[in-house]
Amino acid sequence: MTEPTLENHPASSNFLIRHASLRQIQIFESLARNLSFTRTAEELFLTQPTISVQVKSLAEAIDMPLYEQVGRKIHLTEVGEEVASSCRDVINQLSNLESTLDEFRGMKRGRLRISVISTAKYFAPLVLGQFCKAYPDIELGLEIVNRENILKRINNNLDDLYIMGQIPPQELDLNVTPFAPNPLVIIAPKNHALVGQKVSLKRLAKEPFLMREEGSGIRYAVERTLAKADLKVNQRMVLASNEAIKQCVAAELGIACVSQHALQVCEPNNQFEILDVENFPIQKQWNIVYPKNKQLSVMANEFLGFLLDKGMQYVALPNQELSHAKTSK
Repeated sequence: MTEPTLENHPASSNFLIRHASLRQIQIFESLARNLSFTRTAEELFLTQPTISVQVKSLAEAIDMPLYEQVGRKIHLTEVGEEVASSCRDVINQLSNLESTLDEFRGMKRGRLRISVISTAKYFAPLVLGQFCKAYPDIELGLEIVNRENILKRINNNLDDLYIMGQIPPQELDLNVTPFAPNPLVIIAPKNHALVGQKVSLKRLAKEPFLMREEGSGIRYAVERTLAKADLKVNQRMVLASNEAIKQCVAAELGIACVSQHALQVCEPNNQFEILDVENFPIQKQWNIVYPKNKQLSVMANEFLGFLLDKGMQYVALPNQELSHAKTSK
């Protein structure tokens, strides 16, 4: 007698209901995100053998492989990707139900997961910190990633809300709410020869540039601005964070484009100057986005309202004295 599968089982619409547990769904969703049995065990406070047994049981119920393991690396199969997406939907729906039930009980609990682009890390923790004063018992998740990875997280429905700069592709079908200005400026060491001068794009293109990695919104904005003038970036180094870029600019390794918000946490003694460059600042803005077909949880709705109502209090640009330096000479 053959083992029943999704294809040959006469009541396949109910098959997983009888054979897959909510615990298995939770475990596999975590494994699909972390791609690591160790991190999944740590996240869920379980042992690795428990994780392995539960994932194996789910795969046997589905009767198709959910992942492949090459060395220590885990790669989801195409079926695994589909199962992970459905697991997230189940977990999100249950989380929404739990939040709604908590509201009926008069409790202030729930889960909130936010992803932001790297330049938004200078205000997102402040906003979340204030929000948590009103909701101290919420389960909170904050991911700080570049634009390319935030689009992946949107596609995989990993979070409740996303804060990003450049408007996402139309085919994603998202709700997009403009939130706050995010000007991009060119910075140089204080003693740089271009400080205090009017700098053309042609002159800028001759300078060694410290660039963000592929997939970064800032990198895309700089390359596009120069390309419109038939110019290319004179790239010296590629760095994966604003903090690394600022350190290298201070060390006189080159100039760079950063969000002006990144200068809120300037090192002591003010090691940078904003250059007065043609077509800069590039006037960008942050947007709050989420899929149009996504039903926001009670907690996500609360945070969205808080962000729109009070978020701008935490997004003030750094003291303008840094900007004025470009005309002081």
